[in-house]
Amino acid sequence: MEAWYAMVQFFTNGGVFMFPIVLVLALGVGIAVERYVTLSLAAKKNRETWEKLDPMIKKGEFEQARELAAKDDSTISQLLVAGLARQAAVRRREDIDRAMEETLMAIIPRLEKRTHYLATFANMSTLAGLLGTIIGLIDAFTAVSKADIADKAELLSASISIGMNCTAFGLMVAIPLVLVHSLLQTKTTEIIDSLEMVSVRIVNSIAERASYVRPAFKRGDEPAPIATEAPIPSNA
Repeated sequence: MEAWYAMVQFFTNGGVFMFPIVLVLALGVGIAVERYVTLSLAAKKNRETWEKLDPMIKKGEFEQARELAAKDDSTISQLLVAGLARQAAVRRREDIDRAMEETLMAIIPRLEKRTHYLATFANMSTLAGLLGTIIGLIDAFTAVSKADIADKAELLSASISIGMNCTAFGLMVAIPLVLVHSLLQTKTTEIIDSLEMVSVRIVNSIAERASYVRPAFKRGDEPAPIATEAPIPSNA
């Protein structure tokens, strides 16, 4: 209970700017939890989907892989569907690569959304703490100027100690938010890198299969001429 009372006293001594910092903390925690859960589920789904589709792609079973990916809602399935659909239509590496890059550009913002707010909230909590401390110090010096000479030193030290609570609380909120922001960015980057790796592997697999199907002529060889009927002599 003593720890709880100490926390309550610490909060009340910080002034009115403690409330905006608490609001920033609540928003930051909500976004951090939502993003962590979303990214963790996305990474898990991508891993499970790729384990199913990778053997099909290696065997060249693109039609079966496309049908299986179309039934899944993971980000890697969206990328595979875009690339394999172009493979069935055009079979040109540039078109397939362009289609998958376009799909990846649409996926990346969904993976990165709201994460940047954590860095903003960290800055806001620090600045709100500093502002609350400065305003508290202004009030303290104003009160000290009207106090007795004997009580000025004690009153000033107590006021400064109370005013620093706001800055301390702002930093206590900002530091974890910065760490969580870095963690989520790293997790997002890993997912994006895995998608880019999958994109390259799919394009390479399609190109290899296309080279197997294409007829190979040796250099200098020409296709045999088409046989035609002999011309009828004019004097016949």
